[in-house]
Amino acid sequence: MLQRLDSANKISLVALFSTSAMVLCAIANMVAGYLSDRTHSRFGARTPWIVGGATVFALGMILASFSTSVIWLFITWMVTAVALQFIVAPMVAWIDFAEEKHQGTASSAYGGVGMAFGNNGFAVIGALFLGRLKLGFIIFGLICFVGSLLAAILVREPSNIGQELPKTKTKKEHFKLKDLFPGWSTGGNYYLTLLVKMFLGIGNFLISGYLLYIMEDFFHKGTGAASSSIQLINMIMFVFALVLGLVAGPLSDKFKLVKWPVALSSIFVGLGALSIILLRSEFSLILYAILAGFGMGLWNSLDNRLNLMVLPDKNRVAFFLGVYNLANSLPQAIAPIFAAILIPISGYPAVFLGAFIFAALGGILILFVKDVK
Repeated sequence: MLQRLDSANKISLVALFSTSAMVLCAIANMVAGYLSDRTHSRFGARTPWIVGGATVFALGMILASFSTSVIWLFITWMVTAVALQFIVAPMVAWIDFAEEKHQGTASSAYGGVGMAFGNNGFAVIGALFLGRLKLGFIIFGLICFVGSLLAAILVREPSNIGQELPKTKTKKEHFKLKDLFPGWSTGGNYYLTLLVKMFLGIGNFLISGYLLYIMEDFFHKGTGAASSSIQLINMIMFVFALVLGLVAGPLSDKFKLVKWPVALSSIFVGLGALSIILLRSEFSLILYAILAGFGMGLWNSLDNRLNLMVLPDKNRVAFFLGVYNLANSLPQAIAPIFAAILIPISGYPAVFLGAFIFAALGGILILFVKDVK
């Protein structure tokens, strides 16, 4: 859409849109989680915000589809970015409704199967609308609305009217930052898992976010061949993510293991990055898709379960899970900075090595999380 509206400045405009959305999302995510934790209604604490956010998101996408100027697209895009946080932050807290012994399965369904379809499956569907942008905007806005409404109906969140609210400071008491974010002694495990998610996300996005350029500039493929390779990689990763989304959670619940499978996922993502450096062939792309697909599929299936286990305050589930979910989007802003630094040093091999290092750091840090197997 930006290319149609202002082709000459599309690169800088994408950066502007991404950075602005990132700032708004960081704020909106915490606000959405905070408000959700303090909401009382016959439909529960989460459902009103999820359905409301999905309604605003769909309307924002429809309005964005009629953009005739960059300013109008910017305004509507920021609205949809904020609305999305009011879906994501409360929705991830639904995982806490599952019984303790089944929370791995719930996490696997949400992050594993859901992310498999969202990240890889719908990327293939989205490509079908490249020549019909207006229709694509509208359809995906409606898919989000219908999907969220269907999820609310299936979950049937119980009424929480009369339930006690999380304790807050009185007017006479001074607000302190630790009231919002607890100190390391209480929240150390939570902060470690947050860093792990950030590092693994950066390691993954350093490659996945630049696949087109890697195909064209590193493997010297034409546009058609590059597109075919990207589709193949996404399909392989989709299959692995879907399978792991179906089996990783139940197996985690059965064997009571969460931390070690997450550490294993970091190893596979790192090895996937190394395979491209060492082999530098068409086969290395397939191997990367298999290894990274397995690693990210395993991670997406269990990371929300892990975070539930290390929450510093069970009365603020949506808030802390919302902050945790920011680590899904922040790497997409941080990775391009590292790419801009690394590529001039030694080209794309430096990016692959950087991806390996970040994934390895995530795998090492997760081992320091206490009281979790």
